[in-house]
Amino acid sequence: MADSTKIENNPKIMSGPVLTNSPNAVLSKTLLGRYQDLPVPGDKIIATYIWIDGTGEHLRCKDRTINFIPKQPKDLPEWNYDGSSTGQAEGHNADTYLVPRAIYKDPFRRGNHILVMCDTFKYNMQPTETNNRLKCQEAYDKCRDEEPWFGLEQEYILLDSDLRPFGWPPGGCPPPQGPYYCGVGANKVFARDLVQAHYICCLYAGIPIAGTNAEVMPSQWEFQVGPSVGVTAADDLWVARYILHRLAEEYGVIVTFDPKPVADWNGSGAHTNFSTKKMREPNGIIEIEKAIDKLSKVHMKHIKVYDPRGGKDNERRLTGLHETASINDFSAGVANRGCSIRIPRAVAEEKRGYLEDRRPASNCDPYSVVDALMRTCILNE
Repeated sequence: MADSTKIENNPKIMSGPVLTNSPNAVLSKTLLGRYQDLPVPGDKIIATYIWIDGTGEHLRCKDRTINFIPKQPKDLPEWNYDGSSTGQAEGHNADTYLVPRAIYKDPFRRGNHILVMCDTFKYNMQPTETNNRLKCQEAYDKCRDEEPWFGLEQEYILLDSDLRPFGWPPGGCPPPQGPYYCGVGANKVFARDLVQAHYICCLYAGIPIAGTNAEVMPSQWEFQVGPSVGVTAADDLWVARYILHRLAEEYGVIVTFDPKPVADWNGSGAHTNFSTKKMREPNGIIEIEKAIDKLSKVHMKHIKVYDPRGGKDNERRLTGLHETASINDFSAGVANRGCSIRIPRAVAEEKRGYLEDRRPASNCDPYSVVDALMRTCILNE
């Protein structure tokens, strides 16, 4: 059984105040419906601009009215915000710019309203330190012909307003792991209605969410996004994260992507499935093995970009225990969840398909992960 004090002593679970009672949990969720259906002029849509702040892992957003329906991101106006309030600029020179990169349908407002994933630029239009999308796009532009596919498995944990895993007994822990993974029953899984709402909202938004399941720790869940091509995979995951946070607001629950909030239970990762056109062709296993060999030679280089703190978060997770490999050692194997790189058994048997990189932390920037895999495995950089 886990030591419950290790939950409260972990300052990395989330940034922000500890709430003794989330105000969102007591607001009526039905009143908005009285106004949501008000007729809006046909030439007006609401665009929610979304971006990554100076932490490299948290999202910000704000809304604006647009008087046309955009067909592509470049149709939308660039915008700005106060970067000094997001850790991305100094107060005396605070204007930071938003450049639209991807458009999704808004599952909260519906109609023609949209969500817009943006990247961020300083006052001089140089990328901010947490704008990893630009580099990822550059890598993808060099290897489009290889058709790099990505499937991203996002694990996360739900917390109550006291920052304890949602549904855990006060002052203690539930029985040891075993019955919770893909579990069914009120004593095994918590908040399935929130998870289902997220699934449907992602499908509505146009995100290729492939599935979801309860994970090994109670209140821990996973959803999968993809397969998506190149940089689009990271856009999809960031917006899926945004939708999850927005839904959790309504339920008065907190989402954490911290890789290891409870010491003696499984942590959370963002396992990344990756393939190229050659890997998916007959006898593509040869290309998969070549990619694994390349990855083995730059293991620590990848570790440094697989969480926002250069491997410091993954140190708590990649211990060699709880279905992880050691952060210090590179390993690969068929159907082995204790390896750095897993080759699914079906891939080994069919001799083509994809590899699974199990090292990225749950709070990784997927732009950095996608970029690193393309550069190492395709561009030989």
